[in-house]
Amino acid sequence: MIANRIQFDAVKHDIFHPNQLGGSRQRSTEDAGLILTHLIALAFDIAQFFPSINHEMFMAVLRKQGFSPVLVESFASYLVGRSTVYCWNTFQSDLQSADVGVRQGSAVSPVISGLFIAPVMKLFYIKAAPLNTTLLSFVDDGTILAQSRQLDDNNVGLHKAYKIIYLLFVAFALILEHDKTELFHVSRRRDAYNPSLDLGYTPHTGATPLKPKTYWRYLGFYFDCGLTFHEHVRYYATKAFTTVQAMRMPGNSTRGLSPKQCRLLYRSCVVPIATYGYRLWYFDGARNKGAMNQLKRMQRKAALWITGAFHTSPTGGLEALAGLIPVYLMLKKLATRAVYRVATLSDTHPLCSMLGEGLLKRAAPHACSSALMTPAM
Repeated sequence: MIANRIQFDAVKHDIFHPNQLGGSRQRSTEDAGLILTHLIALAFDIAQFFPSINHEMFMAVLRKQGFSPVLVESFASYLVGRSTVYCWNTFQSDLQSADVGVRQGSAVSPVISGLFIAPVMKLFYIKAAPLNTTLLSFVDDGTILAQSRQLDDNNVGLHKAYKIIYLLFVAFALILEHDKTELFHVSRRRDAYNPSLDLGYTPHTGATPLKPKTYWRYLGFYFDCGLTFHEHVRYYATKAFTTVQAMRMPGNSTRGLSPKQCRLLYRSCVVPIATYGYRLWYFDGARNKGAMNQLKRMQRKAALWITGAFHTSPTGGLEALAGLIPVYLMLKKLATRAVYRVATLSDTHPLCSMLGEGLLKRAAPHACSSALMTPAM
């Protein structure tokens, strides 16, 4: 209840930065994925984020953000007086004090992280204004985004922006894990040019420049340089297929689960896996015939298991008997619902910045926003 109230006030009064995703409602991983398909990224990670949050710094941030003294005192009491026990095989230690950081996994931890990082986000946009870069955060993961006509120009901007964000986190008593920093280029170039980036920080980014990845895994999405998402669909279609194969153990056409229960199990456990991140590759004009075929084969296997039919049975009949909507219609339904969701987003949501004037609300239009495009574009 407290987490929901704080989150509501933080969004209402623009305490959270619009580009802070994760840990709050209407800020999902797919929203972050959609934004990342438009830009070039340098992803970084904060070392031991939750255990490293300084209590006095956090109280000062809460006071500066305008929260009531009662709430500040409540958090000051909540964060102390904790203890833990270490166990190893049959050994159990004495009670140890654990009055550091914030409990990871607590209901208020995501909100605390958002409030703590919000000033860093706002200070970054002030200091990095001339660099034409964007900063996204997803709880304790950050991503610096750059966009230009040349990959080398992007690298110059990313290098300067990384130094700014590094110094800001040091001022907030947090440290970036340089060895977890990742670089990824999105480009329409037909050649193999994929420049590295030397950030100038140890342990490994000083002597050896940061090499861009061929496939970048972030928030469960698999990005490739051309944004075809072939690897993403292959991975999740294979994962869904192996899950269907494993579901043969609870029952088949002669024993175990009934067809109705099998269908419910498939719809509840397999479909969310297969369709994860569909908004990144399923849209009007996308070349996704290969992806659709992989998902069709997966659903056919599930329909055979649910109905216990012969392997030579036609797919359409199998899906009708099993009560499964065809894959292309299922994705179309999900995409339509995703469009309806846009109207419910907060006024400053980063997805609104890429839409037209009617849905822009109070979000600043992005460089690729339809609000800034000519009719021909």
